[in-house]
Amino acid sequence: MSDHGIAPVPAPVPAPVAAPGSPPIPAPAPVPAHQPPYYAVVFTSLRTEGDNGYGETADRMGELVKGIPGFLGEDSARVPGGLGITVAYFRDLAGIEAWRAHAEHRAAKEYGREHWYERYSLHIAKVEYSRGFERGAEAEAGTDAGTKAEADTAAGAATGARIEAVAESGARIEAVAETGAQV
Repeated sequence: MSDHGIAPVPAPVPAPVAAPGSPPIPAPAPVPAHQPPYYAVVFTSLRTEGDNGYGETADRMGELVKGIPGFLGEDSARVPGGLGITVAYFRDLAGIEAWRAHAEHRAAKEYGREHWYERYSLHIAKVEYSRGFERGAEAEAGTDAGTKAEADTAAGAATGARIEAVAESGARIEAVAETGAQV
């Protein structure tokens, strides 16, 4: 459970509109599913008032991270009131460490603590399951690995029955039965 306060949510912010005669501005697409395992770095923050150069630096960091070996993509959103979340995906921990140690990124983090953030949290998680959907695509793009399914079957045989399902929301539900069901 989060200890973040609820940010006030005023009227929806209109989507960016292209200048007359220009092509429409596309909506950002979520990062596609990748073959597990890989890592997700979840950065949740509460911003201070004002931009104070944040937007320009965020754009610069977004460009720099693309040069880090193992970087797979990032999703980011911010609500009115300052609460934001960025999830960056990396193939391995070495990529995360390279990004953490990057000199310009380190300087931006230090400046951010002094000027942009009231508070933030950082979580690193190993992604063991990944699935994607795109309307109009021929089939749902899943990344279930045969070796993972075989490993789960072997683990289930050793520890009891393993039941996995994917809820409509995309959440993974797993139960292991030994002497009774554990969820």
